[in-house]
Amino acid sequence: MEVMTHSSTFLLPSNHHSPSVTYALVVLNQPLLRFTPLLWNHAQVRVCADGGANRVFDEMPLLFPSDDALDVRQRYKPDIIKGDMDSVRTEVLDFYTNLGTKVADESHDQDTTDLHKCVAYIRDFTPNLDKSNLCILVAGALGGRFDHEAGNLNVLYHFSTMRLILLSNDCLIYLLPSTHHHEIYIQSAVEGPHCGLIPIGMPSASTTTTGLQWDLNNTKMRFGDLVSTSNLVQGEKVTVQSSSDLLWTISIKACNG
Repeated sequence: MEVMTHSSTFLLPSNHHSPSVTYALVVLNQPLLRFTPLLWNHAQVRVCADGGANRVFDEMPLLFPSDDALDVRQRYKPDIIKGDMDSVRTEVLDFYTNLGTKVADESHDQDTTDLHKCVAYIRDFTPNLDKSNLCILVAGALGGRFDHEAGNLNVLYHFSTMRLILLSNDCLIYLLPSTHHHEIYIQSAVEGPHCGLIPIGMPSASTTTTGLQWDLNNTKMRFGDLVSTSNLVQGEKVTVQSSSDLLWTISIKACNG
């Protein structure tokens, strides 16, 4: 079985960024992460999901209190604003479109979430983006209403052949498809040690790991029984093999843009 490797180098300064990975950033309508500028600098495409544009406009200057607010807004201009356009303010749309930001109005589609729309757009309508090793970072995907969080987790499963990482100030989550063995290289300066492996959607008949304080050995996991929460990484590498798709989550330490 093919090995899939994972590493959170996007939490490190941009000089640590692996040139083989192409990052895209989606900003959702939640309070900006404290390290949003770091993610922004790693990304080659920056997409605001509807009201996420308000967040960038209002809150990005607060992350640079010694800089002129207009300069910050011009410096951190999204490439695309996409969604059903029921949250973004008119003055914010006008400001960014005057700077050249594209607007993709999907108000006719009420069957998918704004995150779903943004991921599909990045996949289908960014011809200049190298997608051979694309990773989409989603800022503000966790926290707030649980139904929104559940919808964002569902997007991981819907686009299971793509690399998507959901981010909050406290943790990250991504999918480990059962089609691969997984090697997770821990960036201990910025993440860990708390972690978890969670089966959502179906039980895992067998999961085996290395590199955790409480490793799994051909272990069954399902809701209502055992799930691997509040585990700890023990070194710089974790391996995971499972009969079903799992969510990997790990805590994020204090890192700034």
